[in-house]
Amino acid sequence: MSMRELVVLGTASQAPTRQRNHNGYVLRWDDEVILFDPGEGSQRQLLHTTVTATDLTRICVTHFHGDHCLGLPGTIQRLSLDRVPHPVAVHFPAGGAEYFARLRHATSFYETAELQVTPIETDGQRIALSCGTLEARRLRHPIETYGYRLIEPDGHRMLPEKLSAYGIAGPAVGELIRVGHLDLDGRRVTRDEVSEPRPGQRFAFVMDTGLCDGVYALAEHADLLVIESTFLESEAALAAEVGHLTAAQAARVATESGVRRLVLTHFSQRYSDSRRFHDEAREHFDGDLIIAEDLTVVQLPPRRVASAG
Repeated sequence: MSMRELVVLGTASQAPTRQRNHNGYVLRWDDEVILFDPGEGSQRQLLHTTVTATDLTRICVTHFHGDHCLGLPGTIQRLSLDRVPHPVAVHFPAGGAEYFARLRHATSFYETAELQVTPIETDGQRIALSCGTLEARRLRHPIETYGYRLIEPDGHRMLPEKLSAYGIAGPAVGELIRVGHLDLDGRRVTRDEVSEPRPGQRFAFVMDTGLCDGVYALAEHADLLVIESTFLESEAALAAEVGHLTAAQAARVATESGVRRLVLTHFSQRYSDSRRFHDEAREHFDGDLIIAEDLTVVQLPPRRVASAG
């Protein structure tokens, strides 16, 4: 049975706190297990979850500020230590290739893991996965930064009662899905006659950025949006100056983009009470709202219901 969930490793921004580890997020999506922005301590945080380094299939880095990437050396070395048997893809802003090379070989170790390094070179770059498409969009931050979204294509849900009415079963069902029709006793049965639309799901990951077109492009119709809310509106001017979002801004993006489940994270150490982020965001977003804590596990919401007609 496929699993689609977010495992939060850390939720602090620039500096960790006693309650919050540096950034780190794992997305389980069917056969893909994607580690986003491993900050310091990510390897140890994994020990408190059901995810292991061997599970990882892909690593995505939004940018090369330390709180988003200083966990890379330990993670990469762990892949070799555990002799991970499958290739692990790695994506990061192409302009930071030198930083990645330094982090990859930060200390002496025997590299046995196979890393498939594919930098993000252009806004809108797409990477084909077995479960859909991974897309990167440029964000607004002092250094080159990209957010990511995973898009599952729309599909069909076969209706057992209609298949049964036409006597379609076994391998014939698979053929009908692949080809789009079956010829039965002189009559052509189309896939649309025995199925209903199954909307694909969308996941979006938006870290350090000011408001920009890329934020909205990533968040559009996301079933689950993970987005930074470093500051509260009382520090909106500071947020704009340093390229970050407030909880209110993140919440408004979610509402305007049709997001179903919103996860706020990447909190400044200046705030000790996370309820303030909830209260501010709730003024602008009435959907499912989660204020991330370290080791939170968030399920993707059930699929959207296909619109009639």
